[in-house]
Amino acid sequence: MIEKKLIDECREGNLNNFRKVIEITSPFAFSVAFRMLGHEEQAQDIVQDTMVTIWKKLRKIKSSESYKTWVYKIVVNKCNDQLRRRKRQSELRLDDQGWALIANHISEETTSEIENKEIARIVNLLTQKLSPKQKTVFVLSELEEMSNDEISRITGMSKTIIKANLYYGRKHIAGLIEKYL
Repeated sequence: MIEKKLIDECREGNLNNFRKVIEITSPFAFSVAFRMLGHEEQAQDIVQDTMVTIWKKLRKIKSSESYKTWVYKIVVNKCNDQLRRRKRQSELRLDDQGWALIANHISEETTSEIENKEIARIVNLLTQKLSPKQKTVFVLSELEEMSNDEISRITGMSKTIIKANLYYGRKHIAGLIEKYL
Protein backbone atom coordinates (compact mmCIF):
# COMPACT_ATOMS: atom_id res chain seq x y z
CA MET A 1 0.00 0.00 0.00
CA ILE A 2 2.10 2.93 1.28
CA GLU A 3 5.84 2.48 1.54
CA LYS A 4 7.60 3.45 4.75
CA LYS A 5 10.00 5.64 2.76
CA LEU A 6 7.06 7.64 1.40
CA ILE A 7 5.67 8.14 4.91
CA ASP A 8 9.08 9.18 6.23
CA GLU A 9 9.55 11.72 3.44
CA CYS A 10 6.08 13.15 4.11
CA ARG A 11 6.98 13.51 7.78
CA GLU A 12 9.89 15.66 6.67
CA GLY A 13 7.46 17.98 4.85
CA ASN A 14 7.76 16.69 1.29
CA LEU A 15 4.48 17.86 -0.26
CA ASN A 16 5.10 16.07 -3.57
CA ASN A 17 5.17 12.75 -1.78
CA PHE A 18 2.09 13.70 0.20
CA ARG A 19 0.32 14.14 -3.14
CA LYS A 20 1.24 10.50 -3.86
CA VAL A 21 -0.19 9.50 -0.48
CA ILE A 22 -3.42 11.31 -1.36
CA GLU A 23 -3.61 9.58 -4.75
CA ILE A 24 -3.20 6.17 -3.12
CA THR A 25 -5.45 6.80 -0.12
CA SER A 26 -8.36 8.79 -1.58
CA PRO A 27 -10.05 5.99 -3.58
CA PHE A 28 -10.53 3.58 -0.68
CA ALA A 29 -11.36 6.40 1.75
CA PHE A 30 -14.02 7.68 -0.65
CA SER A 31 -15.43 4.18 -1.14
CA VAL A 32 -16.08 3.71 2.57
CA ALA A 33 -17.37 7.25 3.11
CA PHE A 34 -19.68 7.06 0.11
CA ARG A 35 -21.11 3.73 1.18
CA MET A 36 -21.65 4.86 4.76
CA LEU A 37 -23.13 8.26 3.98
CA GLY A 38 -24.78 7.69 0.62
CA HIS A 39 -24.00 11.25 -0.50
CA GLU A 40 -21.17 11.95 -2.92
CA GLU A 41 -20.48 15.50 -1.76
CA GLN A 42 -20.45 14.54 1.91
CA ALA A 43 -18.14 11.61 1.12
CA GLN A 44 -15.78 13.98 -0.70
CA ASP A 45 -15.82 16.29 2.33
CA ILE A 46 -14.98 13.35 4.59
CA VAL A 47 -12.07 12.38 2.32
CA GLN A 48 -10.78 15.95 2.36
CA ASP A 49 -11.05 16.12 6.16
CA THR A 50 -9.30 12.75 6.35
CA MET A 51 -6.40 13.98 4.23
CA VAL A 52 -5.99 17.00 6.52
CA THR A 53 -5.99 14.72 9.56
CA ILE A 54 -3.43 12.43 7.91
CA TRP A 55 -1.15 15.38 7.22
CA LYS A 56 -1.44 16.63 10.79
CA LYS A 57 -0.97 13.23 12.44
CA LEU A 58 1.31 11.38 10.03
CA ARG A 59 4.05 11.37 12.65
CA LYS A 60 2.01 8.90 14.71
CA ILE A 61 2.23 6.15 12.07
CA LYS A 62 4.68 3.51 13.20
CA SER A 63 4.64 1.31 10.10
CA SER A 64 3.31 1.22 6.58
CA GLU A 65 1.30 -1.89 7.52
CA SER A 66 -0.76 0.01 10.09
CA TYR A 67 -1.39 2.94 7.73
CA LYS A 68 -4.45 1.53 5.94
CA THR A 69 -6.15 0.49 9.18
CA TRP A 70 -5.42 3.91 10.65
CA VAL A 71 -6.95 5.66 7.62
CA TYR A 72 -10.05 3.45 7.72
CA LYS A 73 -10.45 4.30 11.39
CA ILE A 74 -10.28 8.03 10.65
CA VAL A 75 -12.82 7.74 7.82
CA VAL A 76 -15.23 5.59 9.84
CA ASN A 77 -15.07 7.94 12.82
CA LYS A 78 -15.69 10.99 10.64
CA CYS A 79 -18.62 9.24 8.93
CA ASN A 80 -20.12 8.25 12.28
CA ASP A 81 -19.79 11.86 13.44
CA GLN A 82 -21.60 12.97 10.28
CA LEU A 83 -24.35 10.36 10.79
CA ARG A 84 -24.85 11.50 14.37
CA ARG A 85 -25.16 15.09 13.20
CA ARG A 86 -27.85 14.13 10.74
CA LYS A 87 -30.00 12.67 13.50
CA ARG A 88 -32.08 10.87 10.92
CA GLN A 89 -34.63 9.34 13.21
CA SER A 90 -37.57 9.61 10.84
CA GLU A 91 -39.35 6.41 9.95
CA LEU A 92 -38.34 4.68 6.75
CA ARG A 93 -40.90 5.52 4.10
CA LEU A 94 -40.17 4.43 0.59
CA ASP A 95 -42.17 5.19 -2.48
CA ASP A 96 -42.85 2.53 -5.08
CA GLN A 97 -39.96 3.80 -7.18
CA GLY A 98 -37.50 3.31 -4.30
CA TRP A 99 -38.56 -0.28 -3.67
CA ALA A 100 -38.60 -1.01 -7.41
CA LEU A 101 -34.99 0.17 -7.58
CA ILE A 102 -34.03 -2.18 -4.76
CA ALA A 103 -35.92 -5.09 -6.34
CA ASN A 104 -34.29 -4.51 -9.73
CA HIS A 105 -30.85 -4.32 -8.18
CA ILE A 106 -31.28 -7.52 -6.19
CA SER A 107 -32.56 -9.44 -9.20
CA GLU A 108 -29.64 -8.46 -11.46
CA GLU A 109 -26.51 -10.56 -11.76
CA THR A 110 -24.05 -7.66 -11.84
CA THR A 111 -23.99 -4.20 -10.38
CA SER A 112 -21.78 -2.74 -13.09
CA GLU A 113 -24.84 -1.35 -14.87
CA ILE A 114 -26.06 0.60 -11.85
CA GLU A 115 -24.50 3.98 -11.32
CA ASN A 116 -22.98 5.20 -8.06
CA LYS A 117 -26.00 7.33 -7.18
CA GLU A 118 -28.35 4.37 -7.48
CA ILE A 119 -26.08 2.18 -5.39
CA ALA A 120 -25.82 4.90 -2.78
CA ARG A 121 -29.59 5.28 -2.71
CA ILE A 122 -30.09 1.55 -2.24
CA VAL A 123 -27.51 1.33 0.54
CA ASN A 124 -28.96 4.41 2.18
CA LEU A 125 -32.51 3.08 2.02
CA LEU A 126 -31.56 -0.29 3.43
CA THR A 127 -29.24 0.97 6.15
CA GLN A 128 -31.14 4.11 7.15
CA LYS A 129 -32.51 2.71 10.40
CA LEU A 130 -29.39 0.83 11.46
CA SER A 131 -27.46 2.18 14.41
CA PRO A 132 -24.13 3.81 13.51
CA LYS A 133 -22.29 0.72 14.82
CA GLN A 134 -24.45 -1.64 12.77
CA LYS A 135 -24.03 0.49 9.66
CA THR A 136 -20.26 0.70 10.14
CA VAL A 137 -19.90 -3.05 10.60
CA PHE A 138 -22.27 -3.80 7.71
CA VAL A 139 -20.45 -1.49 5.28
CA LEU A 140 -16.99 -2.72 6.25
CA SER A 141 -17.96 -6.39 6.24
CA GLU A 142 -20.45 -6.70 3.41
CA LEU A 143 -19.44 -3.89 1.06
CA GLU A 144 -15.72 -3.48 1.73
CA GLU A 145 -15.33 -7.25 2.34
CA MET A 146 -13.16 -6.89 5.42
CA SER A 147 -12.55 -9.62 7.97
CA ASN A 148 -13.72 -9.32 11.56
CA ASP A 149 -10.07 -8.87 12.59
CA GLU A 150 -9.70 -5.85 10.30
CA ILE A 151 -13.02 -4.38 11.46
CA SER A 152 -11.95 -4.86 15.07
CA ARG A 153 -8.69 -2.97 14.46
CA ILE A 154 -10.55 -0.14 12.73
CA THR A 155 -13.49 0.24 15.12
CA GLY A 156 -12.00 -0.97 18.38
CA MET A 157 -14.99 -3.31 18.82
CA SER A 158 -14.54 -6.88 19.97
CA LYS A 159 -15.26 -9.65 17.48
CA THR A 160 -18.33 -10.62 19.50
CA ILE A 161 -19.75 -7.09 19.25
CA ILE A 162 -18.95 -7.03 15.53
CA LYS A 163 -20.75 -10.33 14.96
CA ALA A 164 -23.77 -9.16 16.95
CA ASN A 165 -24.01 -5.83 15.10
CA LEU A 166 -23.61 -7.57 11.75
CA TYR A 167 -26.27 -10.14 12.67
CA TYR A 168 -28.84 -7.51 13.67
CA GLY A 169 -27.96 -5.30 10.71
CA ARG A 170 -28.40 -8.18 8.24
CA LYS A 171 -31.61 -9.25 9.97
CA HIS A 172 -33.07 -5.74 9.71
CA ILE A 173 -32.11 -5.37 6.06
CA ALA A 174 -33.40 -8.83 5.18
CA GLY A 175 -36.69 -7.96 6.86
CA LEU A 176 -37.02 -4.80 4.78
CA ILE A 177 -36.24 -6.62 1.55
CA GLU A 178 -38.63 -9.46 2.36
CA LYS A 179 -41.39 -7.07 3.37
CA TYR A 180 -41.30 -5.10 0.14
CA LEU A 181 -40.43 -7.76 -2.45
